[in-house]
Amino acid sequence: MRSFVTGLLAAVVVCVLGAAPGEAQTHVGIRAGVSADPDQFFFGGHIETRPLIERLTFRPNVELGIGDDLTVFTGNLEFVYSVPLQQAWRVYFGAGPALVVFSRDDDGPGSDNDGAGGGFNILLGAQHSEGLFGELKIGLVKSPELKVTIGYAFR
Repeated sequence: MRSFVTGLLAAVVVCVLGAAPGEAQTHVGIRAGVSADPDQFFFGGHIETRPLIERLTFRPNVELGIGDDLTVFTGNLEFVYSVPLQQAWRVYFGAGPALVVFSRDDDGPGSDNDGAGGGFNILLGAQHSEGLFGELKIGLVKSPELKVTIGYAFR
């Protein structure tokens, strides 16, 4: 299971970082943070499309969480709605489904503690026009219950 998750994450990172920047194209970003239940450190990346409709973008992301004797890979298909502020900041909120793949580090391969399931996320964030962002994510079903993220979106 661990090699599957590592391979999948590597493939996604290569695709995200290999996307060519352009005015009409998507933007890529990196992210890291901490989660609660499970208590983990996580890192990952995202892609943000140009607006689908005014202020609404598709922002899929992948995150790999490590800690609490557990490895968690999440693939999140999130839509975000942005509200620009008068300064260089924008506030955004969104939601979307997630695929959660997990593996207990203290058990052997193929144990009953390995598996996958669906989740759902609700998020709130703020992003500077230069790319720095912070995000708070609440997870439902199999998603980690709470994530606090800091990241950078390349523009």
